[in-house]
Amino acid sequence: MESYRTFVAIELPRAVRAKVIEHIEQLRRNVPDARASWSREHNLHLTLKFLGNVPASATPKLSDAIARAISGVKPFELTVAGGGVFPPRGKPNVLWIGVDDRERKLNELYNRVEDECASAGFAREQRSFHPHLTIARLRKPGNERRLAEVHQNFGFPPEIFPVSEVVVFKSELLREGSKHTAISRHALKN
Repeated sequence: MESYRTFVAIELPRAVRAKVIEHIEQLRRNVPDARASWSREHNLHLTLKFLGNVPASATPKLSDAIARAISGVKPFELTVAGGGVFPPRGKPNVLWIGVDDRERKLNELYNRVEDECASAGFAREQRSFHPHLTIARLRKPGNERRLAEVHQNFGFPPEIFPVSEVVVFKSELLREGSKHTAISRHALKN
């Protein structure tokens, strides 16, 4: 039975992705010997829910759940800014840029997605929601602490962008990196 590595996300506008790539390039110039798997521009997104392997036959049910989740949700704005690492203590594994959800619109959308997916038979996320943009995974020992320190010291200047759509993606892990393909798109409406 065919299955897809699946997640639900918000795509970033091209201008915001370009700014994130500028930040990544600045980090790479400042810590050139750091061993990191860097996010590619076309793969930058804000994950709402990672489902893992989902049977291809279940993707219509997932898309229907997302359609129900976004029903009545109006477009809104988010700000990406700052930066941090996971885990917050110890050896850093992930570099991220933060998401400011002051008006709690993203959190409301996340809860709706979780509720509708659970109603459709998909498992709830057990960890608390910490919205962020992953910019690097640090898999090999090296200068990960130095890289994390430089990332946090530089920060990421605030970028505001509109959220007008939620996308269900499948992700293929390829030798040259992961490839994300939209399964369904769901527009937020005024």
